[in-house]
Amino acid sequence: MFPIHRNRRLRTNESIRSLVRETTISPNDFMFPMFIAEGKGVEVPLGSMPGLFRRSIDLTVKEVKELWSLGIKAVNIYVKVDDSLKDNAGTEAWNKNGLMQQAIRAIKDAVPGMIVMPDVALDPYSIYGHDGIIKNGDIANDETVEALVKMAISHAEAGADFVAPSDMMDGRVIRLREGLDTAGYQNVGIMSYSAKYASSFYGPFRDALDSAPKESGIEIPKDKKTYQMDYANRIEAIKEALHDVEEGADIVMVKPGMAYLDIVREVKNAVNVPVAVYQVSGEYAMVKAAAERGWLDHDRIMIEQLHCIKRAGADIISTYFAKEAAILLNK
Repeated sequence: MFPIHRNRRLRTNESIRSLVRETTISPNDFMFPMFIAEGKGVEVPLGSMPGLFRRSIDLTVKEVKELWSLGIKAVNIYVKVDDSLKDNAGTEAWNKNGLMQQAIRAIKDAVPGMIVMPDVALDPYSIYGHDGIIKNGDIANDETVEALVKMAISHAEAGADFVAPSDMMDGRVIRLREGLDTAGYQNVGIMSYSAKYASSFYGPFRDALDSAPKESGIEIPKDKKTYQMDYANRIEAIKEALHDVEEGADIVMVKPGMAYLDIVREVKNAVNVPVAVYQVSGEYAMVKAAAERGWLDHDRIMIEQLHCIKRAGADIISTYFAKEAAILLNK
């Protein structure tokens, strides 16, 4: 009771503020999403994601070494495959010599300690840009899941530490766990995109990988709302996360990040496994755009947002700011 208690005593200066600070961040909290391209010496700027690139494997490995030196210990990797390799079944996804599989091997050979979590979804390999196999004008859930199992096993064979299913098909976590175990990869973990919303914040990412749903000569869903979650829903996210934990997920993810921090806290309170949060491309692009116009202080906003995500309950933050934030925090 005032005046006995004066809360401002604990805010007097930075020394006392840092001493009683409830939430702290470090490079140990970050996972860096990386985009990989075919070729050698390839570095393509991502126009809607300033400061980021789609790189060939050789340059990706170079950057992974830099990330490791900064204290970042995990990468989430995505590939852009040539259109000639795409089909409805996504068969290139489990090619043992595919771009993703080559990238996993190269990263693990160069930096064995780096945790590699490749994306498991068919959209980069689909002629329709969907996360699943199109059948009778819809996404064939169970057939897609079987394809994802083949994909995940090929990632494990290449050396992945975790597989990261981002597809939002029903029952895929249990089938991935069973498939990995049967193939002898009991120690390969699953980081499930459990509460992945059908969000407009993904726009720059889809530009980077050319993975948005495409117009075609057949009837297909025009968007991903039949499998990604409705952004108006909260309880559904808890249900999805609990199902994934029951099916064997080692880590659950909420995606996007800043606009969904209420969901992060709800999921964190509901599960007994680590919670990852993906601060997605649109969130990154908005900060960059505002900072370029002088409307926001880039570094302060970046660090504040990362603290907010951690405070909400994130154990792991997958963020395009990981490298910049690590450099700043290491000063």
